[in-house]
Amino acid sequence: MRAGPLPSANPTARSAQRRPMRAGPLPSANPAARSAQDRAVSPADFLPRLGRWALGYLYRLGHGALFFVDLLRNLPPALRRFHLVMAQIHAIGNYSLVIIAASGLAVGFVLGLQGYYTLSRYGAAESLGLLVALSLVRELGPVVTALLFAGRAGTSLTAEIGLMKAGEQLAAMEMMAIDPRQRVLAPRLLGGVVAMPLLAAIFSAVGIFGGYVVGVLMIGIDPGQFWSQMQAGVDVWDDVGNGIIKSLVFGVTCTFVALYEGYEAEATPEGVAQATTRTVVISSLAVLLLDFVLTAVMFSTPR
Repeated sequence: MRAGPLPSANPTARSAQRRPMRAGPLPSANPAARSAQDRAVSPADFLPRLGRWALGYLYRLGHGALFFVDLLRNLPPALRRFHLVMAQIHAIGNYSLVIIAASGLAVGFVLGLQGYYTLSRYGAAESLGLLVALSLVRELGPVVTALLFAGRAGTSLTAEIGLMKAGEQLAAMEMMAIDPRQRVLAPRLLGGVVAMPLLAAIFSAVGIFGGYVVGVLMIGIDPGQFWSQMQAGVDVWDDVGNGIIKSLVFGVTCTFVALYEGYEAEATPEGVAQATTRTVVISSLAVLLLDFVLTAVMFSTPR
């Protein structure tokens, strides 16, 4: 006789052996599916999550406002170290000069062609110089320069400040009783504010030259009419002055966003990379929104 399994002396174990096992839902072996299940928001959780997001956004806005006020408070001491400001003007403005000039020339070429094809339908091709100048001085010069500034200088500032934080250089300054906002951030803010109007002026000047090359040298518009229409139609205060004000506002906005994101970035390579991306996105959206607001305020009332 072969020995079989002995019956269990425990009644609970015997009932468990006789009870059939019911098949339950197996856990998903795909990590992406599990994360999608975790991210699924039920209707009951939507309002609490929305509230937490709104509170976090308001906290970030308030913290940024206090950070901006603190930077403004540190601007006068930074002016006493004017060599630091000059170094930042050179680093921000001079290194952005090539892309600003090349973009301005390309925009001037396009404005010259598009403007001529549009104005020639109405027999007003001689007003091409006025069209190019007003488009650049009022709108395209400050806006495109600010967008290029955010992509070139803004990302550089964010990465620089973020790496200084990751390398604990800012913490070392605080240990030596040196305020990093006064020593590091304030000169960069001043440098960005000063460099932005200069870059916008160069963009507009090169763009007007590009329109002149296309309209006068290539198409054959009379150069006297090109320049005379421009001189008669462009006002120094209403057009050039408003463009300078726009560029100043955009300079403050783009430079502040870059410095804030770099200073508040996580001290990791991923944190610095995410802060750099946020700098471009937030600066671009802020420039476009502020451009609408400033245009509505400046040019809504008739002369």
